[in-house]
Amino acid sequence: MNDMRRTLLWVVFSMSLFLLWDGWNKHNGKASFFSPTPAAKPVSSGAAPVSGTPSLPAPSVPSTATPSATASLPGPAPVVATRSEKVTIATDLVKATLDTQGGDLTRLEFLKQVDQFDHSKNMVLFDQSADRLYTAQTGLIPTPGGAALPNHLTLMQLVPGERTLKDGVNELLVKFESPDIGGVKLVKTYTFRRGDYVVSVRHDVVNTGSVPVSPQLYLQLVRDGNAPAGESSFYFTFTGPAVYTDAAKFGKIDFKAIEKRKPDDKADHDITADNGWVAMVQHYFASAWLLGASADEKRPREFFTKKVGNNEYSVGMLVPLGPVEAGATRTLESRLFVGPQEEDKLSALAPGLELVKDYGWFTILAKPLFW
Repeated sequence: MNDMRRTLLWVVFSMSLFLLWDGWNKHNGKASFFSPTPAAKPVSSGAAPVSGTPSLPAPSVPSTATPSATASLPGPAPVVATRSEKVTIATDLVKATLDTQGGDLTRLEFLKQVDQFDHSKNMVLFDQSADRLYTAQTGLIPTPGGAALPNHLTLMQLVPGERTLKDGVNELLVKFESPDIGGVKLVKTYTFRRGDYVVSVRHDVVNTGSVPVSPQLYLQLVRDGNAPAGESSFYFTFTGPAVYTDAAKFGKIDFKAIEKRKPDDKADHDITADNGWVAMVQHYFASAWLLGASADEKRPREFFTKKVGNNEYSVGMLVPLGPVEAGATRTLESRLFVGPQEEDKLSALAPGLELVKDYGWFTILAKPLFW
């Protein structure tokens, strides 16, 4: 009799696990085990394709991504004649380092979270050192055949201003201005806010030439493929890129899958959409590029993941800005989230962003229990 009860309990337990797993798949936009297999369809969400297949410029530390498999990578990065300047700013939550080469965010230290393995130090997520590579980069690329434009290799001018968020002040602005390159000047403005892990990043594209230009803006996260220091082999959590669109929902892309991908292989995520975001996930923390000043802006974008060097990978978006007439300025607002995986705050920022939180092997149990 006891054996029969034990067997029944195991059957109930196993079925519960299976149903939780099936419900988890449906929540993430995947087909249910009980639903018929749909006909195959293209990965694209149906948004207007981004014009052209240009390649991104190669960075000095990582090589960067090429959104289209047919595009070729450029040669080695040119030597910068003048040494770039690094500026460190501090808010109530973070200490961030930005580089005048490209005006990119190259280091970010959390002031409220200690390193989980060395409690005498703060947690550092973004870093560009001999041991770690994890940065956020943006820049412009021209349409095919167009002149080179300011990108994340360009040495930019740091506009004087405050570098510490003072008591009673809620915002801290850091602005970079590029020289005129190809008849275009790029002005990049970071806005750090008190009590917020979201950094507003505004790009002003100024046409200083005499003819219209149609640049495209890329926003990417570049990281090495190493697991976080001290990660347990028993409690493994996902580390790597993620792409979200309304059509395909949340998709994680393993570094190994990117490594194995051949030039003609289709990426295992949506390529185009008029919505969505990209992220880099790491145990307890995440970073993500979002379009729009306060909510996801509906506009065409192209998603890419790419191996960009030896054990270096990128995930990003390519956004066409449309024609910019001579003497005119085109502005694009974006947000860069870099912070802990707090589900309630993440879900308020963008649809599906809370899914970057990974429970490792216990996901199918932990997530429903959290709900």
